[in-house]
Amino acid sequence: MKELKKAASKIRALEVQGATNIALFAVNQMVQFAQRNAHLSKPDLWNYLVKAEEIFAKSRSTEPAMRNGLMYILGKLRHDYEQGIDYDMAKMVEIYGSEYEKILKVAKRRIAKYGARLIPDNLDEPYVVQTHCHSSIVEAILIEAHRQGKNFKVISTETRPFYQGRITSKKLSNAGIEVIQVVDSAMRWAANNMGTDLMIIGADAVTSEGTVLNKIGSRLLALVAKEEHIPFYIATPLLKYNPDTAFGNYEKIEMRDTVEIWKDWEQKPENIHILNPAFETVNRLYISGVISEAGIFPSGQVHNNFQLVYPFLHEAYHLVEHQDECDDF
Repeated sequence: MKELKKAASKIRALEVQGATNIALFAVNQMVQFAQRNAHLSKPDLWNYLVKAEEIFAKSRSTEPAMRNGLMYILGKLRHDYEQGIDYDMAKMVEIYGSEYEKILKVAKRRIAKYGARLIPDNLDEPYVVQTHCHSSIVEAILIEAHRQGKNFKVISTETRPFYQGRITSKKLSNAGIEVIQVVDSAMRWAANNMGTDLMIIGADAVTSEGTVLNKIGSRLLALVAKEEHIPFYIATPLLKYNPDTAFGNYEKIEMRDTVEIWKDWEQKPENIHILNPAFETVNRLYISGVISEAGIFPSGQVHNNFQLVYPFLHEAYHLVEHQDECDDF
């Protein structure tokens, strides 16, 4: 478990960033963990894998794409067992991990294709797209639109205190896209004075009610969009939906280390208290639509579309979390 806990600590320390990247990292670590312990009996390896999922689940409170990936693997293993299929468990972990990775990559390509359509063709003046923080999904949409020859530029916030928005600016600039970077508190000014036509942000999680959780500042941008009558879209795979929220287990707002905010100061006065919330919610009423691998639709429909596109994942949670109601391996 030592190597696994070390890997989970990298997620906590933000050495691995981006919900999709975190999901792929955790799944890969699960596969490596199974291979290292392939000599164990099926019951023992299964119990270790369940513990591994719990370790990663506790590493970040707002990472349903990661948990969906790990539950996909565990659910498939449990399903095979209940069907009486004899198999090499470590090998099947590798196979199911690869399946989930492929699912995520296909979803990303489809979202990029659908999202790029929101930027009009054949414009004389650049269309202005505004985003916040860093999302590899939003990045893929904009790079695809640029590949199609569409005329647009991007306003990107730097996203304090960890500056993930600078990642967005660098990657888009390297792809040949014109980028204007502003500080977070200038997002309304930029939208008002730079003629923002469209806003697209990513998501770390989506609840059963269609509420989106994303980097702190996302709701502020949504309010700016409402005030300025600008379309506001969320770009996310359905795999960032948290099935637990359908049963009252709501997503928690992660409070990050206060050192991130005060690190540039020599000494913090004793009477100053610091808060560093990492995420905030965006109500579905502010969202024009969700750009997903299943198309573009209201955020309140994410729950139903998740069940339609990924019916097995809905079953996987039941199989794994209710394993105490049936025989063990």
